[in-house]
Amino acid sequence: MKKLINDPANAVRESLAGLAAAHADLLAVRYDPTFVLRADAPVRGKVALVSGGGSGHEPLHAGFVGPGMLDAACPGQIFTSPTPDQIAAATRAVSGGTGVLHLVKNYTGDVLNFELAAELCLADGIRVEAALINDDVAVKDSLYTAGRRGVGGTVLAKSSAGRRPYAEGRWPR
Repeated sequence: MKKLINDPANAVRESLAGLAAAHADLLAVRYDPTFVLRADAPVRGKVALVSGGGSGHEPLHAGFVGPGMLDAACPGQIFTSPTPDQIAAATRAVSGGTGVLHLVKNYTGDVLNFELAAELCLADGIRVEAALINDDVAVKDSLYTAGRRGVGGTVLAKSSAGRRPYAEGRWPR
């Protein structure tokens, strides 16, 4: 046995509730739509960082919300991309006036949904840029994927983006 799950239909919600209870000083969880954000968000003058992806391989995304890492994470259902509404709500919630950088893994659903969310937020006047993470060395020319999925470098990208220059509110040149 690897996990105790009360009801598979509630697994994501219960997991996030536990994360929020354990780390209330660092993060908060919003539902409808669901996303995790820094407890002190939005941070004025900081380029906010938002990422996300399917649940089921925690602590990926939600476990990396906090100072020096992500400002928000959008957990989809088990192995399912987050929706554009989730991503847009998270982006709006953490926008500190300087812009938001989306860190997106090269998974078709993630790419499409983050693009749609960016368009929604741009219409609201929020500057949104995206960095596509596609470093996976295991699937260069696979018949079964859309390309490199960005699995290996995701944590490194979140960590380095959470440091300067974004933390100082500057976009790199």
